[in-house]
Amino acid sequence: MAAPLDLDQLHTFITIADTGSFTRAAEEVHRTQSAVSMQMRRLEERIGKPLFEKDGRMNRLTEEGDRLLSYARRMLRLNRETLAAFDDSSLEGQVRIGTPDDYADRFLPEIMGRFARSNPRVELSVVCEPTINLAELIRRGHLDIALVTQCDDVRPSEIVRKEPLLWVTSASHSVHQEEILPMAFGRPTCQWRRVATDTLHRMGREHRILFTSWSATVIIAAVLSGLALSVLPECALRPGMRVLGEADGFGPLPDINIGILRGHTSKADIVDALARHIAESLDNISAPIAEETGTFDFAALGGIRSKRLRPNHVMAGW
Repeated sequence: MAAPLDLDQLHTFITIADTGSFTRAAEEVHRTQSAVSMQMRRLEERIGKPLFEKDGRMNRLTEEGDRLLSYARRMLRLNRETLAAFDDSSLEGQVRIGTPDDYADRFLPEIMGRFARSNPRVELSVVCEPTINLAELIRRGHLDIALVTQCDDVRPSEIVRKEPLLWVTSASHSVHQEEILPMAFGRPTCQWRRVATDTLHRMGREHRILFTSWSATVIIAAVLSGLALSVLPECALRPGMRVLGEADGFGPLPDINIGILRGHTSKADIVDALARHIAESLDNISAPIAEETGTFDFAALGGIRSKRLRPNHVMAGW
């Protein structure tokens, strides 16, 4: 039987990928740079593939190195979950998390499942509200942590994912061809609504707002029924939707940033653990693909996909 991979080597490998530098990784793992280099040579020998390649004076992950990175993250996550399951001193208590329902359906199953397995003694209390409401709940101390859309109306968040904002319509209707476009949006304070209406004005497209709601379920229902168009992040796409692009006469929209807000809480250890699980979960969740989401016209997008924020795989100091 082949010898198992060394978790310590994998941890160093991930740290190099996350910091972008052998030198900084050595500081993070409290080893000398030569010891880190030796670990990586041994890992390459064990894998039987080169994990790094020279790019001038820099080192980049090879294709095999990038492929190993996802496996390494999963192995270390499983290792942490296993140890936590048998740790009598593991975290316990309650933590209050908030997120807009746009993100809840796509992200919460992964976040809640991973966090609960690693921290079985922690009770999760979940609130679904728009970002602007969540920011206020954080400010008032009614939430410990929130996953939000980064916008100018709330304080800066810790960005963990970037997604394209997309024009969407029903795949079974032609409402996007109407002379006056019927639209479904969030409340007037919604950042996506402001971006969409500004873009429509620049495009010279007449429109009228037929549906207004803070509920993503309502907006999605209006789109799927063929009553209106809207804008949604890629993670919120549903079966039966069609993405509209420049070929359909719709200009590009800016990407959105998804981030974490932390409240002033005495549960810093639990909040830190949950924030780490959120970041790792969002890094692990892929954008919807055709088999999952039904009819999408991704050709109109030029192959656009969600951009999970991962460090640039440029390595210095080999």
